[in-house]
Amino acid sequence: MLETSKNTLDPSDWNAFRLQGHRMLDDMMDYLEHQRDQPVWQPMPEEVRLSFRQALDDGQHDLESAHQLFMKDVLPYALGNVHPGFMGWVHGGGTPIGMLAEMLAAGLNANLGGRDQAPIEIERQVVQWTRELFKFPETASGLFVTGTSMANLIGVLIARTALLGVGVRHEGITAGNRQLIAYTSANAHVSIVQAMDIAGFGSNALRTIPVDERYQMDIAALELAVAEDRKAGMTPFFIAGTVGTVGVGAIDNLHSIAELCERENIWFHVDGAYGALAMLAPDIAPRLQGIERADSIAFDFHKWGQVPYDAGFILVRDGELHQSAFASPADYLKRESRGMAAGSPWPCDFGPDLSRGFRALKTWFTLKVYGAEKLGQVISNTCTLAQHMKRRIEAEPLLELLAPVALNIVCFRYRSADANRINADIVIALQESGIAAPSTTTLNGQLAIRAAIVNHRTTANDIDALINAALELGKIASKNTPQAQP
Repeated sequence: MLETSKNTLDPSDWNAFRLQGHRMLDDMMDYLEHQRDQPVWQPMPEEVRLSFRQALDDGQHDLESAHQLFMKDVLPYALGNVHPGFMGWVHGGGTPIGMLAEMLAAGLNANLGGRDQAPIEIERQVVQWTRELFKFPETASGLFVTGTSMANLIGVLIARTALLGVGVRHEGITAGNRQLIAYTSANAHVSIVQAMDIAGFGSNALRTIPVDERYQMDIAALELAVAEDRKAGMTPFFIAGTVGTVGVGAIDNLHSIAELCERENIWFHVDGAYGALAMLAPDIAPRLQGIERADSIAFDFHKWGQVPYDAGFILVRDGELHQSAFASPADYLKRESRGMAAGSPWPCDFGPDLSRGFRALKTWFTLKVYGAEKLGQVISNTCTLAQHMKRRIEAEPLLELLAPVALNIVCFRYRSADANRINADIVIALQESGIAAPSTTTLNGQLAIRAAIVNHRTTANDIDALINAALELGKIASKNTPQAQP
């Protein structure tokens, strides 16, 4: 019998461990199967919160005990985005398939920074699929990252390199004394601001362009801002269009932005955090016309793609430029034509991470098992449900729609003389009821109840439950407040 290390962390009894592992897997499957029997969300008792403040002990607890603590103190108080009634933020619902794939990836424990290994081929397969989806050339590159926030930062850094050359990595962005300026919608995600900050340009170098009545970036205002900055001696270098704004789900006019970027030699980036995958839905994809002309696209498989967190992605038209923006030769990263150090270029040549998890596997499983057509149907259905919610709101005199329903986000409010306070109270009451979990946003100074329909489990009954509960809670919250006229 082969000797086992005295310091191994493997179980001493594999059969007992296997049985416990099956119990844990069964518990999670039960949790997913019976979501509707549970509240969407519930407040965490203070004693449970305090139980996570304990000092580090000797760690000598058996797996079963740790599992029971998870079932008792963690699972009941999760955010609830797997629940069909969760509509608070743009969070994907995940799938049992993705859960199993994540288990396989964890067991394999692959580091996808580099080396010649099959997991990297899985990631390259997904890169190929995204190239096909967005009609990018075969020379385009792609990379899994934590989420669109990181992907947006990578897009800014590649655009910087495209304009200033690879030397910017050594000389810095102040070399040549040029002030680079970027542009995005006033309704764009805060990660664009963060990207400019982290990249060293500063948030003041980002122009936020006003939006029109459909909450799309005003193209005339964008063109004027670019012209004025050039006249002032500045250098426009980056424009981020949005597909599915975080507030209302608006889609910027990508075709017009592409035309401007081509004419002015500006990098065209698309923040498609959740909206870009609408390309999978034939009835919605035409509304993304122009996305195929982007220089880079950032999006998340863990939102509309229903892949478990996290699985962000960036696709870059010019793969060679992408690599030149990040590749960092080092002795310990030496490449060979044979052996484990073959297979160059590696994923670490396209982003800041050398240690990288196997995010591609759960994405690959999701696409393989469900297929593009089924995922497209899920995306289309969430938009259909949003239209159902819109009709319900328009049919209720006490409710008011506050923004166009472009995709799957619906913003509305309960009519009241003190509407901002009343609607804030309604949202908290809805969340604490466990019936449904919307969030809030502010549109033109008005606080809105915001429902983001992303989960593949959500049905029209869940929409109706939210509307009915909002009406009831609105009546209670405004009982002592004079009502505005409908």
